[in-house]
Amino acid sequence: MADSSPAPEGMSEEGDYPVGEGGEESEKDEGGLTEAQREVLERCLHALKHAKNDSHTLAALLLITRLCPASQLDKPTLRRIFEAVGLNLPARLLVSAVKGSNNSALPPHELLSLGTALLSALSTDPDMASHPQLLTTVPILLEILANGPATRAAEERSEETGQGDDDDDDDEEEDDVETGSSLQNETRKAPGVGAEKSKETSSKLDEAMAADCYQVLSAVCALPKGPDQLLSRGAVPALCLAVLENQTFSQKRGLTLLSCLLSGKTKDKAWSKHSSELLSLLVKLSKDFSQSKDLSRLEMCSQLVNFLPPAGVAGDSEELKAVVKQLWAVLRPLMQAKLTPRQIGSVLVLSACLLDIYGWESVGPPKFCCLLVNRACVEVRMGLEEPPGSSLSAELQDTLTGCYRIMEAAIEQACSPSVTPAESQSSVSALSLQQSRQVLGVLEEAFSAVMFFLQQVDPSRYGDPFIFATFRSLCSWLAEETSCLKEEVTALLPFLVGYSRSHLEGAPSEQGLTEWMAEMSVSDRGGSWSNKEALRYLLPALCHLSAEEGPRKVLLTLDTPSLIVDFLFHGWKALKGKGGAPAVRDPSMETASSVLLNFTVTEPERVRKDPGFRSLEALLSEAFPVLVYKPALLVLAANFCTLGLMMGRLRVTTAADPGQRRFFPAALRFLTSALDSGSSPGPARVSSTWEKSWDEVAELWRLSLQALGGCVQAQPWLAPLIREEDWLTHVLAMLTRCSALPDQHTLEALEEAVCALAGRCPACKRDIEEAVKGNKEGALNCMKNLKKMAGGK
Repeated sequence: MADSSPAPEGMSEEGDYPVGEGGEESEKDEGGLTEAQREVLERCLHALKHAKNDSHTLAALLLITRLCPASQLDKPTLRRIFEAVGLNLPARLLVSAVKGSNNSALPPHELLSLGTALLSALSTDPDMASHPQLLTTVPILLEILANGPATRAAEERSEETGQGDDDDDDDEEEDDVETGSSLQNETRKAPGVGAEKSKETSSKLDEAMAADCYQVLSAVCALPKGPDQLLSRGAVPALCLAVLENQTFSQKRGLTLLSCLLSGKTKDKAWSKHSSELLSLLVKLSKDFSQSKDLSRLEMCSQLVNFLPPAGVAGDSEELKAVVKQLWAVLRPLMQAKLTPRQIGSVLVLSACLLDIYGWESVGPPKFCCLLVNRACVEVRMGLEEPPGSSLSAELQDTLTGCYRIMEAAIEQACSPSVTPAESQSSVSALSLQQSRQVLGVLEEAFSAVMFFLQQVDPSRYGDPFIFATFRSLCSWLAEETSCLKEEVTALLPFLVGYSRSHLEGAPSEQGLTEWMAEMSVSDRGGSWSNKEALRYLLPALCHLSAEEGPRKVLLTLDTPSLIVDFLFHGWKALKGKGGAPAVRDPSMETASSVLLNFTVTEPERVRKDPGFRSLEALLSEAFPVLVYKPALLVLAANFCTLGLMMGRLRVTTAADPGQRRFFPAALRFLTSALDSGSSPGPARVSSTWEKSWDEVAELWRLSLQALGGCVQAQPWLAPLIREEDWLTHVLAMLTRCSALPDQHTLEALEEAVCALAGRCPACKRDIEEAVKGNKEGALNCMKNLKKMAGGK
């Protein structure tokens, strides 16, 4: 930059207003400027566009800043200034300051001050804040905030080499070309690198420069993709360092900016990339929290929530466990104090977040656990038992959401009390039987209020995230407890089913729920929201309710089976969409199958006539033959096999349709694969593929064999197919070779299926008779009913 150049046209050497134009008051125009100011502004803009070097540009900008504050400039005017100046100048000023350019007439610190001030002004326009060239300056701004303006060394280099000569036009063009690459080189230096050097070379960051830097970063953060932009440019470690080093404005604006980065979908990314820095910051904040006074502690509760790690990222960090334990130690006396609704709200929300991380492990003695649950339930009752039509404030909704999470954790704790005194002593949070009953009592009262609230919800509010949180909390209770408040639960079924159907069919607010779930940490799998989530939470409750006659009749009137069939179609479509990726078990699809199995067992006439079950048969005939070859999905395959065979026994057909010809051979292969008799005599054992899941699928396998016998009785064409598939041959060979089966129930299930086959197929009966006559010591010899049918003794 030139150090001596004539002032741009239209202004005096001192940079004052032109004579006769700045001393009179005139009417202000729409932009907030007087006519005289507007005329001078136009001259300055002309000077900016025709400036021959940086000195002319800076002189024109200086006059504009003296003419009027930035708040008086409207967006079109700011746009004209931006287009006239561009971002190349402030970017070049920053690079010159950091590199210690010898051809600058200003010391590095003033270059930084000018550059950050220009960027701050320009960033007030969102379009300017999102400009790629402004984004390239972010790492330098972060470095300034983290380590201070490390310019002393650059100043020393400037003093040694002397002041640079005036810039000519060629120098300007060369600087413009090189600025981009220089900034890229500076960008590659992660903020914080050189922190050790900065202790020797940096000076304390002045407030004006710090404010300008934070203004630019805040403007970027406010953009739709701003948090990701900052995260990818090293904002988290830099801001953490600034706070730990107590840099200027770091405790106020630095923590606020970090809180924004950690309060949305970028939280998981930030913790996965910078867990070390964030944990160090959390240690400091928890220490400050424990050392602060009571009123300050209450204010800090809301702040701490955003700095806790996501539940899935916690791991087994001893340092984090110590932090959580320290925070609980501070929260316990607060929970027992007399607090206003707003104060207790922040304490409960922080408690809920701590429970999300390590559960009840470090909460404290059982008495305090009961107190925590009781206070959460009281807040829910007070908050929800309002007259119909009353609106809940956003602050109250956040508090109640935190209470819901405490209640959900309490359900799990109260439903698994310690069995022995030794176990009770081994876990400080283990509840006694009496305490568990007390907790379940207050939970029942709270969920009565929840059901009252949901009864008032209009379908137009189905997209409200708070309604989802309330729905989810109730579902967690219903999954464990459906005997209490049975009439109220049954009366609420139209809402529960209607709400789930609304989301499955594609509610328009899905994206809003996604963002809210990320912000409120309500996703227990860490995955993104999908329109199946609502029904996914309701399914365990439906599994209980569909087994009871009263609720089941209501569910049938609501056409619940077709809703669950649609859910399975969505789930199967998602599985197919993964292609060759490793299969991941989805328990909700297994639970959905169990609900449909309950309907199949208890409502046979509905199954025969309902077209929804015909659609289900088509789905099973397509999906099951594929699942048979996916060991990771064996439990789902067992559910599909049982469901298909149980429905098959209700149909009476004379010939197989294409779907049945796909399903039944796959079912026979699947059932055969469960037991392994080995190559030498001895007891049969569960095959290695099934062994890991045998506790879950054993009953399904036995029920499938019984249903297979029913299918043989109902569908005459099936027995010859079974014989063609060599299923009977395989079973008889195993029964003659092995000395025993895994248990008596397994033997009885196999015997029932083989007897049904013998009763419908003469050829099969002959095969069985030959096997019985030739076997004296195998497991076949233990099947008394089969031996009797075959004519044996």
